[in-house]
Amino acid sequence: MNKTFLLFKAFLLLLLSTTTLFSQQSVKSPHGDNLNFACETCHTEADWHNVPSWKFNHDQTGYPLVGDHSTLKCFACHTDLHFNRVGIACMDCHTDIHKGEFGNRCEDCHNAVNWENRQEIFDQHFQTDFPLIGVHANLDCESCHINEQGRQFVNLSVECQSCHLTDYMNTLSPSHQKAQFDLNCQNCHLANVSTWDRAVFEHSQTFPLTGGHAGIECADCHTNGFGGTATDCYSCHRTEYEQSSEPNHLLFGFPTVCENCHDGISWERSSFDHFAESGFALEGAHKTALCVDCHVNNQLSGLERECFGCHVQDFNTTEDPDHVANNFDHNCESCHNQNAWEPADFDHNQTDFPLTGAHRTTLCADCHTDGYTNTPADCWSCHENDFNTTEDPNHVVNNFDHACETCHSTNAWEPAEFDHNQTEFPLTGAHITANCADCHTQGYQVALALDCYSCHESDFNSTQEPNHQVNNFDHNCETCHSTSAWEPANFDHAATDFPLTGAHMTTNCADCHVSGYTVQLPTDCWSCHDNDFNLTQDPNHVNNNFDHDCTQCHNTSAWEPANFDHSATEFPLTGAHMTTNCADCHTQGYQVQLATDCYSCHDNDFNSAQDPNHVNNNFDHNCETCHSTSAWEPANFDHSATEFPLTGAHMTTNCVDCHTQGYQVQLATDCYSCHDNDFNSAQDPNHVSNNFDHDCMQCHSTSAWEPANFDHSATEFPLTGAHQTVNCATCHTQGYQVQLSIDCYSCHENDFNSAQDPNHVTNNFDHNCETCHSTSAWEPANFDHSATEFPLTGAHQTVNCASCHTQGYQVQLPND
Repeated sequence: MNKTFLLFKAFLLLLLSTTTLFSQQSVKSPHGDNLNFACETCHTEADWHNVPSWKFNHDQTGYPLVGDHSTLKCFACHTDLHFNRVGIACMDCHTDIHKGEFGNRCEDCHNAVNWENRQEIFDQHFQTDFPLIGVHANLDCESCHINEQGRQFVNLSVECQSCHLTDYMNTLSPSHQKAQFDLNCQNCHLANVSTWDRAVFEHSQTFPLTGGHAGIECADCHTNGFGGTATDCYSCHRTEYEQSSEPNHLLFGFPTVCENCHDGISWERSSFDHFAESGFALEGAHKTALCVDCHVNNQLSGLERECFGCHVQDFNTTEDPDHVANNFDHNCESCHNQNAWEPADFDHNQTDFPLTGAHRTTLCADCHTDGYTNTPADCWSCHENDFNTTEDPNHVVNNFDHACETCHSTNAWEPAEFDHNQTEFPLTGAHITANCADCHTQGYQVALALDCYSCHESDFNSTQEPNHQVNNFDHNCETCHSTSAWEPANFDHAATDFPLTGAHMTTNCADCHVSGYTVQLPTDCWSCHDNDFNLTQDPNHVNNNFDHDCTQCHNTSAWEPANFDHSATEFPLTGAHMTTNCADCHTQGYQVQLATDCYSCHDNDFNSAQDPNHVNNNFDHNCETCHSTSAWEPANFDHSATEFPLTGAHMTTNCVDCHTQGYQVQLATDCYSCHDNDFNSAQDPNHVSNNFDHDCMQCHSTSAWEPANFDHSATEFPLTGAHQTVNCATCHTQGYQVQLSIDCYSCHENDFNSAQDPNHVTNNFDHNCETCHSTSAWEPANFDHSATEFPLTGAHQTVNCASCHTQGYQVQLPND
């Protein structure tokens, strides 16, 4: 058993045996003079020897127990009963294996939670000249920080060679020494790869490795070492150049600039730009032709560029058609293309005779019977026999023009179609389907008249309903008839002085034109409808001396029903007036001028009204102030047109509740004039004793006297947080007329003085409470450390304030 613990136990037994003495005189604590804690802070009466770990709050000492410290037994640090005899520096307990190289700042890398915090070590290492990345991040510290002198953590070289010189010397493929490679290892080796063997040299700086070069071994090119290696293709590919036979590079004297034809993918994949080098683009079958097919006898220059130069044999041997006999132009591309000599295609559209219709499928020899020169381009030259043999109609007898395209197209000789629209008489209606011979009875050379009567004289003379001759109708047939047919006929009355509308449109013509169509009829209604006018009784048109302008009430649809447009008068009808019988107002006839004001008709309604009494209240005779034409009741007075628009509860209040002395007495528009009783009787708070302003709208609205709401945001102290739900009297203890201070301390002085963690008075904290507290609540409080010279980051954010401020918050702490 620990000797110290035995001494402590013996001391406790001594204390128990002398209880009476201890109770009569002061006792000196075995824990030292400076331990100012009462015994019950740690001990209990039940068991003095067994001190529960939770009894003592170590935070009170200024050294909170966190991390691994929180699980230690007290005697792990306090080796004797004098608990003040213990250091608080890390090195007081922990041996410094770094031999003082880092000073005494253990907390830079270590913490009480985890002595070996690898992440913190990484973070610290990133602040040095050698961040840990790649394989270095997985090494133990001793892998680099142990040398012949032992452990060394500072002043180590960060050059690769300082650790990897042995790797450099032992590498044979390739031998770094023989190749005299630079000792700057990171040119090829990267810290983020797992082994030394995975080297990556950035070849693009000198000779980018692309295509076929990308997959070959270094030694394939660097046969004589890595220095002075040529970068031109010929230096490595001279053998391929000299052995190439198709084409023979030596025989043709090709330049040794290999990249003119070859790329970095393979030697065989040649890409010679024939157009750029010779001016002759390879297209069609030329693209797949062998070079020697054109460059016979290894001739590179002086070759014929025109088609005929190579294809003269094809030209001379072609029989269908015979190019030589027909003296064809040597411009082969007129019919041939570079894909093949056959099939050939001549573009007839480029000549004076583009091929259309049946000509497109006709064999060339069918037209070019005498060869391909001087072939006529007009139709008649080829179709003379068709012209002469046509009988319906006979082209020769009718002396038709030889311009065949007037009726025929290139699709076929038949059917033929003459475009009559190109003449002075375009065909429309039934004329389109009429047989040509029906009109052209004397042949097509005789000019026909263009007017209708010339052909339709018999129709004109034989028509009986109406008789065209008796009525002396004009011979201008299209006035009533169209080309669709002689019947039915339709006269456009809209072109006269009397367009037909309504029932007139279906009336038989003879009903109006009783004396024939040449007699001029009047266009006014009364001339035809005088009998209707004279017989009408409701109302009697004659007695009322109505105007003969029937259109004022009647329309062409029918004599009845009739409708007079009152809106054209000085009194347009609206509301209930629209359905009122005319005679209800026009009691003395329609010639008597009626007044247009409401009172003239509704004086009885005005005089008999009791709620309110219009006469006693001396109301204006302007009835529309409250009434509308819809009905006398209900009535509605527009209060918004006065100086006191109605809002809230006022809108549903009975008028007499306010107008108690009648409607002629001018009422005040301020709230207090009506609500003085509400003001004087209010107790929570008492408006009179608090000398409140009579401007009720500061707290009340027209919706109701209660609930009331004072807008504190309009004062110098807007309410936020918990202040919004605090009862007004809680702050205004001396009434609402006493001006309150707006600083926090004035109200929260007691909170300030009673605060213990930390003690605000002892620490001489500033009275500016909002530095740490908000209006939401006094607790929890939060001090914004980022506003100081030492913003909290990392683990500092979760450290208890007292852990650092061990001597109080007024002592300035270093920020290093």
